[in-house]
Amino acid sequence: MGKGIWLKTAVLLCCVFAVSLGRELKVKHEDDMPVFNHTLAKILVEYNAAVYESDLTELFSWTCSRCSDMTQGFEVIELIVDIQYCLQAYVGFAKNLNAIIIAFRGTQEHSIQNWVEDLYWKQLDLNYPDMPDAMVHHGFYYAYHNTTLRPGVLSAVKKSKDLYGDINIIVIGHSMGGAIASFCALDLTVLHKAKNVQVMTFGQPRIGNAAFAAYYSELVPNAIRVTNDHDVVPHLPPYYSCFPRKTYHHFPKEVWLYKLGFGSLVYTAEKVCDGSGEDPSCSRSVMGKSISDHLVYYGVNLQAETWNSCRIVTDPRLARYRTTDHAGNIILSRTHPAASPQTLNTLSDGGADTV
Repeated sequence: MGKGIWLKTAVLLCCVFAVSLGRELKVKHEDDMPVFNHTLAKILVEYNAAVYESDLTELFSWTCSRCSDMTQGFEVIELIVDIQYCLQAYVGFAKNLNAIIIAFRGTQEHSIQNWVEDLYWKQLDLNYPDMPDAMVHHGFYYAYHNTTLRPGVLSAVKKSKDLYGDINIIVIGHSMGGAIASFCALDLTVLHKAKNVQVMTFGQPRIGNAAFAAYYSELVPNAIRVTNDHDVVPHLPPYYSCFPRKTYHHFPKEVWLYKLGFGSLVYTAEKVCDGSGEDPSCSRSVMGKSISDHLVYYGVNLQAETWNSCRIVTDPRLARYRTTDHAGNIILSRTHPAASPQTLNTLSDGGADTV
């Protein structure tokens, strides 16, 4: 029997035997929802594209081809690469936004097709600490909490605040990076008492149930998920409307990009969705089957140059900024004790090694 038949059977059984337990996510009033800013979204998607850069020298010095246009002048404070789990993030200061940016890369292992197919079968399998009835996807949770990312990000946020003061923190991520970004923002708000955390993700999958989404919308109210047309990933893991409290459920607020018009007159419109997290008139109104819609947001390519590897390029002169742990994970820090006062831009002139 094929996967499709099994999935339909599972949905039917869920509907027949559904028992509504736990905390229900209530629709928020518009006055309680974060305000969506189109210009900010276009800036942040460029910051998010840069984290896919494999040349650590160019990314750390902010001289890569993606590090231009609306992100010029950005200063990377810390660049974190988890070699073991193929994860990458950076933390830095955006002069144009007067904010600390934390950006997470999406999955790079194997192929996106395999990753998408795997998401169809992911179950809620972890109780979120200190949130009764809240359950989350353990893989996404662990990708932030049990890797090099969390200690690296927390250290960099502290350094950034020491350098630039108590300014806004904007956490961004695409695809699985959006899931990690969401957990990061919750961690900063709840455990580290940050008062000025904003979240914007692109093509993010569901990460928890309705109880978790309800807590999330209260604790991290300034969170926006941008979804693009028929992007498959925001539809995963599946949401079963007949089983609302025990299935995966998006947290609000969604902004859906969709196409209008015909032929050469097609243009992209934006719809600000309701506060339910699962607005049936937004991305759930279409069949989410497109990988191409997942990889391009606002005309910006959100993927690395190649799949099937965690390829990175480094320059020997990065050694003065670099710390490597026993597993080979890398942290490049602008405030590393061995760093010289020379400008980082000189790094882009030398040779590089590939890992």
